[in-house]
Amino acid sequence: QVQLVESGGGLVQPGGSLRLSCAASGFTFSLYDMSWYRQAPGNERELVARITGPGGITKYADSVKDRFTISRDNAKNTVYLQMNNLKPEDTALYYCNAKRTVLPHITGDYWGQGTQVTVSS
Repeated sequence: QVQLVESGGGLVQPGGSLRLSCAASGFTFSLYDMSWYRQAPGNERELVARITGPGGITKYADSVKDRFTISRDNAKNTVYLQMNNLKPEDTALYYCNAKRTVLPHITGDYWGQGTQVTVSS
């Protein structure tokens, strides 16, 4: 029943912008930290940005700070990633993640199927 569906990826030129969306269902969205990860061929999956459930505190990878913005709309059960000034090294499959931790245990950890972002001239 849990679903995370990413959308908004595509092909853009360097310096362009994209807005990714992740629509969630099947769990209590507002309680979960929401994150965007990405993985390029031959690379490890890396955390791009995170926004917490309680408090809406954000965290960004150094490589995307000042270019990307994560946000969430709890009424719509949706998390967004606004990506500006895109660079070729941003090319990757972007995944949405929902995670809830009630210390000391992880009580939920869900992944979407990914949306492709390609930055090329």
